[in-house]
Amino acid sequence: MTHDQADSAMTTRRSIRAFLPTPVPQEAVEAILDVAARAPSGTNMQPWMARVLVGEPKDRLIAAVQAVFDSGEPGHKQEVQYYPDEFFEPYLGRRRTVGWDLYGRLGIARGENAKMKAQHRRNFQFFDAPVGIVFTIDRRLATGSWLDYGMFLQNVMTAARARGLDTCAQAAWTHYHKAMRPVLGLEDTETVVCGMALGYADPSAPENDMVTARAPAREFARFDGF
Repeated sequence: MTHDQADSAMTTRRSIRAFLPTPVPQEAVEAILDVAARAPSGTNMQPWMARVLVGEPKDRLIAAVQAVFDSGEPGHKQEVQYYPDEFFEPYLGRRRTVGWDLYGRLGIARGENAKMKAQHRRNFQFFDAPVGIVFTIDRRLATGSWLDYGMFLQNVMTAARARGLDTCAQAAWTHYHKAMRPVLGLEDTETVVCGMALGYADPSAPENDMVTARAPAREFARFDGF
């Protein structure tokens, strides 16, 4: 692979929120995970675990989580906190920008809470992707393994993109780990890291036109000795 091909796989990766029903064969998903597992991990521990779901098993998970969501009960407390208790700049501004950019494309105005809730609910059907993946980690592992896991997940998304597939990594699932546990048969030692939608992007969906901004290297990196 040339650097142009590698760069293209990374820069065209986006969080896709509307998918076509086109099936993705198991062989393709397995190949993506095999490639992704070349991610580095401390002392080669390879802390990643995955449940890959299509068809009826995926539908059962969706039904279980959406039932809790629709009940009006708050989501469960995450086992590992993803966001800070209070946002601050520049992170607060970036978060607000992406949120309102998405809602704007969907025609959702400020204060339209029912429409916002309906859009959030789509997380829990993997945005209609044909493949849903739930990633877990052994809760006894430490921070280093979570850092390794991030590199693995990036590999999954990049390998998918190189094959013409699209993804959306979803932390939203982690709030419903209690409802997910019996459906997936998770071990007591497993913690949900995230869900991921995998499939082919729906080109007609306005939300898929969104390309989020990235700060250039000169804003976050210091170059010394050049």
